[in-house]
Amino acid sequence: MQFCDIRITKQSLDTADLRFAPTEGAVVDFFGVVRTIENERLIDGIEYEAFVTMAERQLALIANEAKDRYVLASVIIHHRIGFVPAGEASLFVRVTARHRLAAFEGSSQIIERLKQAVPIWKHPVYASVQVA
Repeated sequence: MQFCDIRITKQSLDTADLRFAPTEGAVVDFFGVVRTIENERLIDGIEYEAFVTMAERQLALIANEAKDRYVLASVIIHHRIGFVPAGEASLFVRVTARHRLAAFEGSSQIIERLKQAVPIWKHPVYASVQVA
């Protein structure tokens, strides 16, 4: 099993084919799901755009930083671009480690750094009908 799987994709996020290493005791999965409300307004979804090459490079750097700091066994980061409807996942992160604390902390650091440093931008698509 390779350490890192980074993917920027227009496809729905499917985790069915992802396996765990049997040597690791902790697996933390995180899904970032598009909410129905953005900036206090109803939305149909979010249009994501990215500088794909740079985003993939930054995600790999972030994954490796977390690996070194938390002694992670593997990291998977999949982020969608294009239109993602409300209620669907735009981000999937899986972190494996020998122990749960390392997996939770590593996952949290990856998500925080992703928000700060990765060139992925979101543009809400507001619903045509707003509820008062």
